[in-house]
Amino acid sequence: MTSPAPLLKLNNGVEMPTLGLGVFQSPPEETVPAVETALKDGYRLIDTAAAYGNEKEVGEGIRRSGVDRDDIFVTTKLWLTDYGYDSALRAFDTSLAKLGLDHLDLYLLHQPVPLEPEPWVAAYKAAERLLADGRVGAIGVCNHTPGLLRTLLDRTDVVPAVNQVELHPYFIQRELRELHGELGVITQSWSPLGGINRYRTQAPNGGRSVLEEPVVTMLADQYGKTAAQVVLRWHIEHSLCAIPKSVKAHRIEENFDVFDFSLTPEEVAAIDALDTSLRSGPDPEIIRLDTFNR
Repeated sequence: MTSPAPLLKLNNGVEMPTLGLGVFQSPPEETVPAVETALKDGYRLIDTAAAYGNEKEVGEGIRRSGVDRDDIFVTTKLWLTDYGYDSALRAFDTSLAKLGLDHLDLYLLHQPVPLEPEPWVAAYKAAERLLADGRVGAIGVCNHTPGLLRTLLDRTDVVPAVNQVELHPYFIQRELRELHGELGVITQSWSPLGGINRYRTQAPNGGRSVLEEPVVTMLADQYGKTAAQVVLRWHIEHSLCAIPKSVKAHRIEENFDVFDFSLTPEEVAAIDALDTSLRSGPDPEIIRLDTFNR
């Protein structure tokens, strides 16, 4: 697979671009042009999920882009209501049909369910089956803490290739990243620009903007870049995979223009110092199968 972005090697040898387009909360009618634009701008990683309600539009955007399928890394995720072994396999087929694809590059469990572990573990075992059958290139999880990762590993056979988690300068997840390094798991950042802090105003970091922090704006001025580009470059310097979301063509292009400069270790550390150690998203330790239906 070719990609204008640097590639990260997963623990099974599969390569994944270090930067991609996320489509969380992208309305279906805006998802097609966003995906098409991103791929034409050089993106080669597209991240969606069954719960986003736009898998069909992601597939349409891929087809309209004219980019060869083998050059695109496509990720989708299994939602909690389909956890369990047989139901997970059926849900995978549904996602694949909506996308209009014959295989996936990465399949992720969208959340851990530590309070109801049997369906959670069975769903991951179904993902292991899909991997063994060659229907996915790699499998992984989302939102797993160090303890939840170890719990899952104790009951399954395949170490997740990726753990997609909330990660931005206000929540840098140092302990989790260290464990990932030990296990050979790639850390993938959702809300990499800290947007969750602005739209979840009830969260501990609610209302704050990473993009307005003096250290970020100073570096943006220094390098002739935007604040968003500086933060995305910070993710790259940490060997993270970031999946910023946008449906605006100029933002999609801007977010990908981060490969012509680099941050020094001291500059990376200065952004690290913004860490509050406070999670703005849901607490993974208390999720139940009906958590998001209440």
